[in-house]
Amino acid sequence: MSDTTHDGGLALSAPPSDDDGLSASRLAAKYGLAVSGARPGLVAYIRQLWGRRHFILAFSRAKLTAQYSQAKLGQVWQVVTPLLNALVYFLIFGLILGTRKGMTQDVFIPFLVTGVFVFTFTQNSVMAGVKSISGNLGLVRALHFPRASLPISFSLQQLQQLMFSMIVLLAVAVGFGSYPSLSWLLVVPALALQFVFNSGLALIMARMGSKTPDLAQLMPFIMRTWMYASGVMFSIPVMLADKPQWIADVLQYNPAAVYMDLVRFALIDGYGSENLPDHVWAVAVAWALVLGVVGFVYFWKAEERYGRG
Repeated sequence: MSDTTHDGGLALSAPPSDDDGLSASRLAAKYGLAVSGARPGLVAYIRQLWGRRHFILAFSRAKLTAQYSQAKLGQVWQVVTPLLNALVYFLIFGLILGTRKGMTQDVFIPFLVTGVFVFTFTQNSVMAGVKSISGNLGLVRALHFPRASLPISFSLQQLQQLMFSMIVLLAVAVGFGSYPSLSWLLVVPALALQFVFNSGLALIMARMGSKTPDLAQLMPFIMRTWMYASGVMFSIPVMLADKPQWIADVLQYNPAAVYMDLVRFALIDGYGSENLPDHVWAVAVAWALVLGVVGFVYFWKAEERYGRG
């Protein structure tokens, strides 16, 4: 078709198209186009994450190696730091405040060291999860990969760090009269469940921290409160014997206390089943499944928004 211009010439005009009047979404659907960085389906997302398993492992190892690269003692600090924390807590809570009520010295010291090491595993996973997206925006914006790889790899980093600490923890247990037995094998499922729980919680915090960076400044106070409420330095049922029973129940069934108690029960001869809440293994599995699934789905729901804005 053609039209006459003001100077008498002819101007060609395009014929009407079938696409005229279609919205952007209908045009995309017509030609099979998809939004760049759109969130995949949940099953497809899990497949993508499994396909990046080697990246997750390599990234966690690299972060672990770089963590103390500037210190002269290097990786030794992975063990020394929680040991020094345990020493401080022993001086303050064990000697001065006398929180080892109901326990002999041979039980209390492994009890305390175990609590510090196991709680630190959760604490560091959560703290790293909060900054896993906001602290790695360059990587998130430069490469296409399932963003859940980051908080999961940070949780895996903390698990690897705990493995170094476990060598010292086992030595402390033996040094205070708790010798290797079949019960020590229970440490493996206990820490596996805790890792799933930690990863789910890290995924939740990663999504929240990606939009609220100030959350990283608030988390140390929250984690410190959680630590004091979880019986890291004392036996909950003994210290709260004169309080209403429901308070001790709430504190004992909180996940940090559950996983600490399971590892203590496995390693320490003098820490028997009477110190554990009822159905403790079922509770540990429930916490891991609920936080693992809810955390993963909650994080996946915002997949396309990470690194934008």
